[in-house]
Amino acid sequence: MSRLSKVLVLLTATAILGFMAQAASATSGAHFFSTSGTVTSSGALNVGWDEAGVGQQRVDYNLTTDAFALYACINGGGNHPKAANKQSVNGPITSPTVGVNPTNGRVKVALGADNSIFVGPLASTLVCPSGQTFVLACVKYTNIVIHDLTNGVDASVADQARTFVNITGCPIP
Repeated sequence: MSRLSKVLVLLTATAILGFMAQAASATSGAHFFSTSGTVTSSGALNVGWDEAGVGQQRVDYNLTTDAFALYACINGGGNHPKAANKQSVNGPITSPTVGVNPTNGRVKVALGADNSIFVGPLASTLVCPSGQTFVLACVKYTNIVIHDLTNGVDASVADQARTFVNITGCPIP
């Protein structure tokens, strides 16, 4: 084997090892232990999680969900008139990205914490007639997924729902 061939073999081997090390670091050991969700008194979805194996650098997260909200007008007697003065809205929601600094390679975010994710509810254009009060009757969030954007790992969160005013069309939590 000539000297040039030996150098080329050595360079090729070095390049392959370097590529393998880079690929190994791209597939981190990040994994979710748990996720949790709740609907707040304002109808927003709040999600917390516990993920390990993320290293020591900031980890970016976002949340996606399919959302449903039902708004209604309630009269002075606390009832929903049989008129068509209610509006349902639904569609996908994606949260802004939230960055979290891990502790010892782990990210634990409790429900309601400053770095937990809040989204929703979807907005309404319903306008109530004089003498009636605009209310959010109920919300439901399905297909909830927390995304670790830094490590490319996702975790599902159980569906969440809450009824504030019991009217026809509201999902039962």
